[in-house]
Amino acid sequence: MADSQPDLSPEVSAEDTFALPSIHRETLLSGASYSHFSPVPPRLLPPPADPSSPADSAAGEPCVLGVDEAGRGPVLGPMVYGVFYLPIPLSDPLLRDTHHFDDSKVLTPGVRASLMRTLCTSSSDLHSACGWATSSLSARDISSNMMRPGAMYNLNAQALDATVELIRGVLDRGVNVREIYVDTVGPPASYQAKLLRFFPGVKITVAKKADSLYPCVSAASVCAKVTRDVALEVLYKHHPSLLQPEDPAAPPFKEGDAMAWGSGYPSDARCVTWLRGNMHPVFGWGPECRFSWGTSKDLLEGKSGVKVEWPADEDAETTRVTDFFVAGAVAGEAADEMGTWFGSPAGLEAF
Repeated sequence: MADSQPDLSPEVSAEDTFALPSIHRETLLSGASYSHFSPVPPRLLPPPADPSSPADSAAGEPCVLGVDEAGRGPVLGPMVYGVFYLPIPLSDPLLRDTHHFDDSKVLTPGVRASLMRTLCTSSSDLHSACGWATSSLSARDISSNMMRPGAMYNLNAQALDATVELIRGVLDRGVNVREIYVDTVGPPASYQAKLLRFFPGVKITVAKKADSLYPCVSAASVCAKVTRDVALEVLYKHHPSLLQPEDPAAPPFKEGDAMAWGSGYPSDARCVTWLRGNMHPVFGWGPECRFSWGTSKDLLEGKSGVKVEWPADEDAETTRVTDFFVAGAVAGEAADEMGTWFGSPAGLEAF
């Protein structure tokens, strides 16, 4: 997963007017996964090495780090993991008492956007004392990994790897993380044991509803949720069906307009209606869609899709259509046509 630099052209949320740094526009639109790390506040970096001092004194201020995700269940858009860290003594007074962070699901979009704007404003107390990072797992990569022939890379494994990558990234940047709190949708004990194997010297607590129990997890939840919401809007604004409307007189999409695909969740009728109305009968959709989800599979394999049958090879091995659904060609090898098409944007002419 690339730790790329963000595109500096502004992309804004419907609720605010600042350029969200965790939106790497070109990478997002290409269908690739990526990570973003905020600058580490200087006060959290280790002091210059002093050969005469004990080794422990070279560590920076002890920090607490929270982990949460947004977008695990949708059929459209990325799943975003977020981490948020700050000095242990500041966690409750700064996050809960001063700025009123809470589980992102109980905050309005406007409040979430306002908190992110404050976090990204260099003169704010949040910016000077806190750091954060996100890992955006694209719909294309989620599907390709889950449909990998012979060795499925399931969503839980992808989520664990994203979490570990983010925590390691923070540690590698010199932050002295002493405590980690993680929100989980699965059994907390087993997930906690897995993380302890990666970070044996850190106090780790995994709990359900951690986003409402621990302020650092609430803040991570806001970072992940705002990043996913803006990413979904960017993908929608640049979808070929919107850029090339059938009606030339149709007004262009503007920030604040309702997206025709809704929230991207299968339970959202607008999402299913959009999928059905914008599906190529053979190739489906572009990099915004998770092909491994039941909703998209049912549409492709139902009456709206074209049934594809592959002849058996001479060695009697069965070739499956999912064998061609990969993220891209291996370096130095020729790419098959379907393999390079899957998960790439489709123009109106494809429909």
